[in-house]
Amino acid sequence: MNQPQGKIVALLALTGALFTASVHAGVFPDFGYAPPKSEYSGPPFQLSQDYPKAPPGASSMPAFFQHLPKTFSNDFETWRPYMEEVKKYCLEGNTEIGWKVQKNKIRRWYHMPWQHYGPNGREGISGLTKEAPIQPGQLASTQTDSGQTYAVGIYNDIGAYTIGQVWKDPDNPDPSYTSKPKSFPNGTVVCKALFADIDVKTVPFLANPLLWKAYTTETFTSTDRSVTQVALIQMDIAVRDTRVSDTGWLFGTFQYNGAVTGKANWNNLVPVGIMWGNDPKETGNDFTNPKPVETKINPALKQTAINANTQELPPTHLGWNGRLNGPVDNPQASCLSCHMTAEYQQLALMNPTFQANPPPVGGDEWMKWFQNIPAGQPFSPGTQSTDYSLQLSGALANFYDWKCNHSGVYADGVNACTKLQTLKLIKASNAPEDEVHKVQRSPELEELE
Repeated sequence: MNQPQGKIVALLALTGALFTASVHAGVFPDFGYAPPKSEYSGPPFQLSQDYPKAPPGASSMPAFFQHLPKTFSNDFETWRPYMEEVKKYCLEGNTEIGWKVQKNKIRRWYHMPWQHYGPNGREGISGLTKEAPIQPGQLASTQTDSGQTYAVGIYNDIGAYTIGQVWKDPDNPDPSYTSKPKSFPNGTVVCKALFADIDVKTVPFLANPLLWKAYTTETFTSTDRSVTQVALIQMDIAVRDTRVSDTGWLFGTFQYNGAVTGKANWNNLVPVGIMWGNDPKETGNDFTNPKPVETKINPALKQTAINANTQELPPTHLGWNGRLNGPVDNPQASCLSCHMTAEYQQLALMNPTFQANPPPVGGDEWMKWFQNIPAGQPFSPGTQSTDYSLQLSGALANFYDWKCNHSGVYADGVNACTKLQTLKLIKASNAPEDEVHKVQRSPELEELE
């Protein structure tokens, strides 16, 4: 469905009969912010939501699984063939179609629903959601202005089957499909392309930028949008692999380096590294590097492998004490530490610094965010795991925020959330009232009045 919208879409605010249509009929809105026709007249973003109805067979298992090293080492060169094959798997058939992934002729990819909602919701040109601010000096010493990150994530058919099961009843999503004894199945692959709304001339590695059009806000805290160009800066990958004993997941990151090919190209993505655990016994802070002039590799980490080729990888800050993170990520976190907090209801903060009085760095409380949690196990007792998927936990929070707090409309006129015992635990939106509280219909549906 390509639904024209005002400032925030609420197509799902229809009658119960319309809302409970089959999940395979396109019931989830494509995006939340449509650019005015005066600024953009091209094709709108379409959500890939025809989720597999049956578990994909053995033939769907990614071929790169055979490249997993037999021994896990912090020497990145032992991981290079694996990382290159994962990158190929993510990009193959997608780059030539502008990541309109439902048109991929090699393999199908799918999006997470319910990311259209709220002030950071999916925009209508490239399907990007607003992720995080970029601080001055975070990318390079020459970068003096702030910026913002936008991203779009895609799931292969193995992971998308589980998404379809969670959202099989669009009125009542079921997160038990990703919580123990279940989890995302072996072979699930997630690829996320990240873009920077930043002056590329101030960031040397963004030379020869690969640019996408997007409907972005003026600043990270602004709600005023316009059509701009954003630059590819990073690609993240996540792979569910039962051979990974501590967490069940591998997370990797690639960074853009425009000097590799000398032209705008997806092949400019060079590996930053890969991680399969949080090294919970390593509590030091000597390698934390928020404003990098070099990439500081911590040799004590045994569950992270960082690319040491300085001719290939531009200086980057990594994560806390040298754990893996990309250039637009939090230098006080790691890929795994953030994603393991994914749960429903979302009680956990993504990082220990996201509170008024953060615990001492490296202390017992701090290290709760750097433990190794098995796939399907929630971070917070009493919740259900969304198995390292922050997109899924965010989608569920968005859905219930709309359904319970912002007057989701049903045929019987009753807000179904009145029966929920745990309503107080649902993460509330911080969206401005004039952006979200007013539920709007698509103009195409006015004939239903």
